[in-house]
Amino acid sequence: MEQSATLDIETLKITQEQFILASQSLHLHRPGGVAVYPVGLYGWRKRCLYFLLLLLLVTMIVNLALTVWIIKVMNFSVDGMGSLQLKQDGIRLEGISEFLLPLYVNEIQSRRDSLLILGSEKNVTLNARNAHGQLTGRLTVGPDGVEAQCRRLQVRSRDGSRLLFAANEEEVVTTTERFTVTGSEGAVFGHSVETPLIQAKASEDLKLESPTRTLTMEAPRGVEVSAAKGPLKVSGRKDLQLESTEGEILLDAQTIQLGRLPLGVYTESPNQASGEQAVYEVCVCPSGKIYRAPAETSSTCQAMSNICLWS
Repeated sequence: MEQSATLDIETLKITQEQFILASQSLHLHRPGGVAVYPVGLYGWRKRCLYFLLLLLLVTMIVNLALTVWIIKVMNFSVDGMGSLQLKQDGIRLEGISEFLLPLYVNEIQSRRDSLLILGSEKNVTLNARNAHGQLTGRLTVGPDGVEAQCRRLQVRSRDGSRLLFAANEEEVVTTTERFTVTGSEGAVFGHSVETPLIQAKASEDLKLESPTRTLTMEAPRGVEVSAAKGPLKVSGRKDLQLESTEGEILLDAQTIQLGRLPLGVYTESPNQASGEQAVYEVCVCPSGKIYRAPAETSSTCQAMSNICLWS
């Protein structure tokens, strides 16, 4: 009995010594030389972990607040963002929109009850390109004017079924029933003009004038110049020539007056013959010059043909 009590006391002492050693040192050594480490964080490591968790929580709260603020300011919704709405057939913008970079779209259309306005501080340019990216057409609206660059420019009616105006490199076509020029100086054409009718308004005069060159009117089936309710005046500074290569020149009127025609006489005193003669006939020289001769029972043009020699 004494030996077992002695052993218990020694075992208790050994256990107390191991506990004291374990409390004095962090490293516990198992029997056999194996090290034993304590489980958990202690000291400054624990404080750093709590600080990182607190910083992460604050960052999450700030990010969540910024996200909510951006959603509220940009007015995000299920349909879109603010004045920008996403539809199945495209994008809808309400109000004024600014684009800082080029805009590529297939169609731009306004609402039914409002206008479509394209504005810029400089120019508004619309470009059209083909499948290879090459420029095929351009429309530029600037402070100096409107410029269109394309192969063919067309202006159609409201429903698009009728062509009103067309222009290309070779010709300009106007298919309207009436082309009106309201300028005080009229219309100036540098080259030829082809039209079926030139007509003035009912209360205004029609004037065809070439100040420095000749005025030529040609047609394969004839040229008609008429004044239905007023006089027709044709004047020139030099020669006025009426020529018909295959037909005749017809002057059809109740009265035809040819003023200041030269008189062809065979007397020595033309003034005396002019005072006695009351009726004359009109003679035409081969050169086209017209003169008058005294009318008698037979034509006197042959006798007076000497005037054609010095004409």
